Amino acid sequence: MYASRVVSRGPASSPRLRAPERLAPSQELAAGPVSERLQKVLAAAGIGSRRQCEELITTGRVEVDRQTVTELGTKVDPAAQEIRVDGERLPSPKRVVYMLNKPVGVVTTNYDPSGRPRVVDLLPADRRLFAIGRLDRSSEGLILVTNDGDLANRLAHPRYGVEKTYLVQVAGVPTQETLDTLRRGMHLSDGRVQAKRVVLRSSHKESAVLEMVLDEGRNREVRRMLAACGHKVHQLKRVSIGPLSLGQLLPGQHRPLTWAEIRSLETAAVASEGSHSEASPRPPRGRSTGRPQGTRQGNREGGRAARPPSRPGQGPPGPQRPRRPGKASSWRAPRGGGKG
Repeated sequence: MYASRVVSRGPASSPRLRAPERLAPSQELAAGPVSERLQKVLAAAGIGSRRQCEELITTGRVEVDRQTVTELGTKVDPAAQEIRVDGERLPSPKRVVYMLNKPVGVVTTNYDPSGRPRVVDLLPADRRLFAIGRLDRSSEGLILVTNDGDLANRLAHPRYGVEKTYLVQVAGVPTQETLDTLRRGMHLSDGRVQAKRVVLRSSHKESAVLEMVLDEGRNREVRRMLAACGHKVHQLKRVSIGPLSLGQLLPGQHRPLTWAEIRSLETAAVASEGSHSEASPRPPRGRSTGRPQGTRQGNREGGRAARPPSRPGQGPPGPQRPRRPGKASSWRAPRGGGKG
């Protein structure tokens, strides 16, 4: 609706730009807990490209809470503040949270130059969405996709310690000593890791199925922990996040969460934060490189939230190819004769 107006109209033709009230460059707008750059909010709403939205701002055609904004990079909260373009109000974004059963072969990132199927390709494309945390391409199971940055931070940040449960099929049968090592924790290349709970669900001559619970996530954490113990992961499936379980959702299927389910996730994050503050502090994450925490990318099994795309929509698409939901589930329930 706005895109054609961006191209056809210039600042001189706008009748609403007569003696606007402008903000001083040093004046900051009150931003809520989910603040984003104004040009990014406009682009995500479909006003135009990022460059076109920047031009709208610098030419004085954008108002925030009835004040004209001309400074690029101004932070706003689109859910709490009134944003207008050429006097026309931008609709407030509706918060959505989807539960998706990610199939094997689907990547979590919003931008994939190789054109592989993405998580966001399996969901409605009427708004900008991003995944909360990551599952690597070879893993499957429960992943949450939303447009709510505050909820994503609460569920993915290690500070809140929301538990994620995985079923893992490994080569060989772990001994009791191995299970104790996973519970006590170990050192990997980026710091100390620890499983909150580990249970041997079933075992056979050459493989076993473990149930592992983690309350933080790093790059391929589950696979790396088990590899350090001498067990290669054949299959990995996330079955729950906090109080939310995958249930009967088939690979590639999704459904929106109810308000009660969203509230239960937020409550779990608050409760987990309280328990972490009472417990002994965690050791520092990562090596002492002087780099600020939270800059590592690609946190997959239960990791941090994926960064929203740098362009409106679902991010720059890779080579065009028909969308497909990925492979069918590779998970096979253990056959009889196992011991739990």
